[in-house]
Amino acid sequence: MKAEIIAIGTEILLGEIIDTNSAHIAQQLPELGIDLFYKTVVGDNLGRITETFERAWNRSDLVITTGGLGPTEDDMTREGVASLLHEEPRVDPGLERRLRAWFEGRGFPMPETNLKQAWLIPSARAIDNPRGTAPGWWVERDGRVIVCMPGVPPEMERMWANEVRPELERRSDGQVLVTRTIKTVGIGEGTVDEMARRLYGTPGIGIGTYARADGVHLRIGAKAASREDAWARIEPVEREMESIFGTAIWGRDDDTFEGMLRDEFVSRRLTLGVMESVTGGLMASTLTDVPGAADYFKGGLVTYWTDQKIEAGVDAAIIAEYGVISPETAAEMARAVRLRLGTDYGIGITGVGGPDPMEGKAPGTVHVAVADPEGGTSTLSMSMNQGRAAVKRRAVLTAMILLRRSLLGERR
Repeated sequence: MKAEIIAIGTEILLGEIIDTNSAHIAQQLPELGIDLFYKTVVGDNLGRITETFERAWNRSDLVITTGGLGPTEDDMTREGVASLLHEEPRVDPGLERRLRAWFEGRGFPMPETNLKQAWLIPSARAIDNPRGTAPGWWVERDGRVIVCMPGVPPEMERMWANEVRPELERRSDGQVLVTRTIKTVGIGEGTVDEMARRLYGTPGIGIGTYARADGVHLRIGAKAASREDAWARIEPVEREMESIFGTAIWGRDDDTFEGMLRDEFVSRRLTLGVMESVTGGLMASTLTDVPGAADYFKGGLVTYWTDQKIEAGVDAAIIAEYGVISPETAAEMARAVRLRLGTDYGIGITGVGGPDPMEGKAPGTVHVAVADPEGGTSTLSMSMNQGRAAVKRRAVLTAMILLRRSLLGERR
């Protein structure tokens, strides 16, 4: 089955919001045996929406749209599908009752403009949307399918998971593509490619390498008549990669660095504290993005001013000798927070977010340190100047990489 995705909305076209919906859907279509050939973004203009639909209808078996199902005049997805198929939309009584009840349940009357969200055409049936007022459309005619879903990500994701994907899975009669992503860190993309090259010719297997912020990923893909057969092809290749890359592998598929660290700390019954300046609390926030962080993360100190660092236990003599922006101060911050919070491990982060230099250090200069239970410290420095937000994110990742090294017994 050939598919394409159409994201509808001028705000996407102009870059005011990022189209995460298309990526979410695209990642899952291969598992259903559906080949995605095209992705398109079109603004809120009926003529261009209809033109885009016509092009998709003529070249694809399945067209998936997101956005344009709201109640306002510039929400034109329904009108575009109706125009494409030359069918007249009419208010469906059942949808209208549900729509009015939705508003009544919240204590205010329904604006009449919302009535278009109860439209259907003869070739369409409604797709349930308990998270909002806009039902989706499932349209079938002439052996083709159009699926229209809301643009609000939580509404779209629920509709996709509960209504659309199961229906597409039931209809799939071809081969399915299964993938496994192996995530490595500490090895460059070229070296990873060389190390994995002997596996590239494995029959029935496709392998690709991708540089990401959290390391280099290897994606193993296999097509087969069933998921079970595809996994059977992937498993021996995955085992070979484990033997090749060893501890450089830190995760798989949807694993995150913060989730991996939580698992390691909890399984070892260890605790962690953080003292950060340049990251402004982002380190603590990232660590607590995963459930269960309270089982190992005791807390963090955001010591943005120098005197706050000293009050928190950082040796003033170290700062005087080496400066606030230095590996030595980062190490002292890690030691101080470990003692202050009574944790097994401590992290210290100091640096220059920019855009101006500080202490003669260029923007993007960051030093991170980890203090371990034996009293030793490890440090790692980075220099990148892609704006404050990027520097902060990279500093957090660098600190997590260094923490993992320390857990593995590697000191630098």
